[in-house]
Amino acid sequence: MKKFKERWQIQHNWQLLFPFLGMLALIYSSIKLSLVILNDAHKAFILLSSIIIYFLLLKFFLFLFKKLENKWKVTYKWEMISIFLVFATTGSSSVFVGRPVMKWIGITKENLNLVLYWALYIIIGLILYQVLLVFFGWVFGQFTFFWNFEKKMLRRIGFKRFLD
Repeated sequence: MKKFKERWQIQHNWQLLFPFLGMLALIYSSIKLSLVILNDAHKAFILLSSIIIYFLLLKFFLFLFKKLENKWKVTYKWEMISIFLVFATTGSSSVFVGRPVMKWIGITKENLNLVLYWALYIIIGLILYQVLLVFFGWVFGQFTFFWNFEKKMLRRIGFKRFLD
């Protein structure tokens, strides 16, 4: 455990929550992907493919950590895990929140052209994503990182004058 804490630069035991949540998210994603790929297969094949997918995803995310560690200015390595968790949580929740918001506004597939419906769904989803990104950044203790991330993104799409 000491080597693990040193590797992820964990100073307090509560910070172990982020690697634990990261592993749970990775296990869940592996199982879901395995079920999508092998939906009618035997449980042993699903378990085996889940294990393989888990290790492939783990390798991929550790590769991303190394690549993004210098680009994203974070103090500790465990913060990288919390940042990835924020992105994952925000992406999933923006989809779940987007549909009820569309219905609340009164936009459905039945009363609107399908192309226009999906265009509005994407636009509303992107707006919700920006708001949820800052919110979940705050929940996971990374508000400053995501607030700066948002300002940078908004400047790139032309809202510079509103941010300065």
